[in-house]
Amino acid sequence: MSEKAYTAGVKEYREKYWAPDYVPLDTDLLACFKVTGQPGVPNEEVAAAVAAESSTGTWSTVWSELLTDLEFYKGRAYRIEDVPGDSEAFFTFIAYPIDLFEEGSIVNVLTSLVGNVFGFKALKHLRLEDIRFPIAYIKTCMGPPMGIVVERDKLNKYGRPLLGATIKPKLGLSAKNYGRSVYECLRGGLDLTKDDENVNSQSFMRWQNRFEFVAEAINTAEAETGEVKGHYLNVTAADPEQMYERAEFAKELGQPIIMHDFLTGGFTANTGLAKWCRKNGMLLHIHRAMHAVIDRHPKHGIHFRVLAKCLRLSGGDHLHTGTVVGKLEGDRNATLGFVDQLRESFVPEDRSRGVCFDQDWGSMPGVFAVASGGIHVWHMPALVEIFGDDSVLQFGGGTQGHPWGNAAGAHANRVAVEACVKARNEGRELEREARDILMEAGSHSPELAMALETWKEIVFEFETVDKLDF
Repeated sequence: MSEKAYTAGVKEYREKYWAPDYVPLDTDLLACFKVTGQPGVPNEEVAAAVAAESSTGTWSTVWSELLTDLEFYKGRAYRIEDVPGDSEAFFTFIAYPIDLFEEGSIVNVLTSLVGNVFGFKALKHLRLEDIRFPIAYIKTCMGPPMGIVVERDKLNKYGRPLLGATIKPKLGLSAKNYGRSVYECLRGGLDLTKDDENVNSQSFMRWQNRFEFVAEAINTAEAETGEVKGHYLNVTAADPEQMYERAEFAKELGQPIIMHDFLTGGFTANTGLAKWCRKNGMLLHIHRAMHAVIDRHPKHGIHFRVLAKCLRLSGGDHLHTGTVVGKLEGDRNATLGFVDQLRESFVPEDRSRGVCFDQDWGSMPGVFAVASGGIHVWHMPALVEIFGDDSVLQFGGGTQGHPWGNAAGAHANRVAVEACVKARNEGRELEREARDILMEAGSHSPELAMALETWKEIVFEFETVDKLDF
């Protein structure tokens, strides 16, 4: 980079936006970015440029700066830390006055923090690692329509993780055969089944027909089992009007829960749908389709812990989080770090889990963590250990791939989860004693015994791409 280009690009930002003596206020929104600058540009000046471009700055001093109080409104880069094991990247911590953000608008927060600055030429890479939302801002957001406690009451299910399944194959079934698959899973022992992320309203299964056959399946399964059942009816659509039409129809059918793809659908649509759900007494399941496009690269994008925090504020009662042990990417400590952000009232800073700030959630209801993706009964002890009771354990192929059919696969999952919860409550170490616990349970459940035999060789052991830096 030439001296001329460097001077024109970022040098003047340092004087205004680099503030190492600044002490953040309780009302500031704090952000941690992982920054990789262009060669030859000092870290302080790159950090200042990020603070400027994500708040009030531009590349030149403008006369209208005299018409406002930039000292009050500007973002400030107040700290820099090394990234362990990385000679190029560094962490910068930036404080933003709360007045920069529209109340209750995650759309506005993200437009500021991850807007044009990510295309800034002085940067090679930029990643938003974490956000501390001040409690004053959290109180302007509605959050989950119902929350964990209310959902357990509505479903009458306590003391264990909920069991779910994604109907497979996700595309290609007729509405009637889709409903048949739902019924078999629910009568076999699952609590909930779901549409997958791309099940919308295709020619082979229009949404109205699917909703009607699924409702019939749920009603029949509830009558046979005496348990409350549900299915996540995906209302994600090409426009908000169609989305609300589908939601209203699900309500007319008496269904307890609907589903939304919050990233492909967008935060505006998601916040609106969450408000509709609260008004209409409906639970809202959130799928994270497209997340890895945003969060998987270790140096560029947005970490999923930020997306999880934004979802809790935008509104959702469930959120997919990966499984750690299944087929999808996920570091254990990092996963536990953002699962805490979904469910707890206060999460302390913990660099071993990637948590950069204390986060006070006040009285905002919690979100069920949904473990889904390539899991089967052999994973059950680890899943119960990792995710605890306030989770949904969702087995797609791990239910419907059972040699005896969907109902047998669901029954195997139900026996396995109840055996694991019982063992945990007795003080046994689930992961260390996993084989003994499952084999004991399988000795009185032919369905579980067959599931254990079927999937005994299936593992997903790949190195994690996005490892924790701390």
